[in-house]
Amino acid sequence: MQIKVDYGRHGITIDAPKEADIFTVREVPAFQDEARAIQEALYNPIYHAPINQLLRPGMRVLITHSDITRATPNDRLLPVIIHELLKHGIEKNDITLINAVGTHRPQTRQELITLLGEEIVTNFRCLQHDAYDNSQLVQVESADLHCAVMVNRQLLEADLVILTGFIEPHFFAGYSGGPKAVHTGLAGAESIFKNHGAELVSHPNATFNKTFGNPLWEEMKATAECVENTFLVNVTLNRDNRITGVFAGDLTKAHQAGCQFVQDTSLFTISEPYDLVITSNSGYPLDQNLYQCVKGMAAAKKAVRKGGGILLLAACEEGLPEQSAYAEWLRKAGSRQGLQALITQPDFFGQDAWQVLIQAQVQAHADVYLYSEGFTDAQYKNSLLSACKDVYQAIPKLIQHYGSRVCVLPQGPLTILELAD
Repeated sequence: MQIKVDYGRHGITIDAPKEADIFTVREVPAFQDEARAIQEALYNPIYHAPINQLLRPGMRVLITHSDITRATPNDRLLPVIIHELLKHGIEKNDITLINAVGTHRPQTRQELITLLGEEIVTNFRCLQHDAYDNSQLVQVESADLHCAVMVNRQLLEADLVILTGFIEPHFFAGYSGGPKAVHTGLAGAESIFKNHGAELVSHPNATFNKTFGNPLWEEMKATAECVENTFLVNVTLNRDNRITGVFAGDLTKAHQAGCQFVQDTSLFTISEPYDLVITSNSGYPLDQNLYQCVKGMAAAKKAVRKGGGILLLAACEEGLPEQSAYAEWLRKAGSRQGLQALITQPDFFGQDAWQVLIQAQVQAHADVYLYSEGFTDAQYKNSLLSACKDVYQAIPKLIQHYGSRVCVLPQGPLTILELAD
């Protein structure tokens, strides 16, 4: 049977055996009027005073937003929020937007315009976080933190901080959104490296669908709670990037409501692992590079048997990317065997190490094949994954090699598969 898989900007259709199990996010109607849904959430928040009661003329408002590697509909979400701020007396000069890039690269002006819209970029103060610039950072401490954390000083200098984002399953933070806007989006590099270090990332609860009890996520939560006067605005999205839910208000309670919404639509229970899992990384913008696509591998790992096969379909327009720390780690490893040795070295710490660690864990569990039509032979070699040059010929061969029990995850890590107890 033919199945459309989210791949790049337009998707790809593959032939799968009719006996294959297919898991996609359960359909939820999108809002016909997204602006109205956002506005209603601002005035009817979860465990929080409504937006109009928080605002007074002269106060400084900071709005955080995710970067270009995320699917958050910033250009539809932020104008509604800004409109309400202006309506209640907040001046343009008192509104700052900050791109919570974490340790990702900053955006170009054109990319910011794509993210936010030209009107916002032209008329408002738009900053980009730099996790390596100590002058931007201040230290926060809490009894709930294992160590002090550095965050962007704008978070502590604003009178109101509106944390925006979207909620989807996350391979080691449980779910995106919520406190992740602060830590890691606006944290210092060393703080991110510690939070994403091997000790926390390797914890059994640092996985999909786990927040409370997940020490990595709880560290994020404790950091975000050091920031006073926060107001969360998170959304959920369907396959067409339309908004299906708006969760505004208290940092934790609104986020948990959104996580439950996603769990109800994305979590599936399976009776036994599969021989072969065909997955994506949810298409553009989430499959822009192989670094991001480790999430798709991790989603497949939860469903495939030990020694089974994973076929990842990802466009990877930006390559690995080749100039990234992730690519440098893979070059240092040099081979699949070297990758397993690398993650045990005492100096295995720093930028992108977490992604390499998870890739190594996936490859220790199953064989991983990559189909990326733009990849060169050199890029395939550097990825340390098995090259799949022709997806249509490869699938029957992989089934013959690994077995006939097959599942397909057309939306990749947006679906969560867990074994029944």
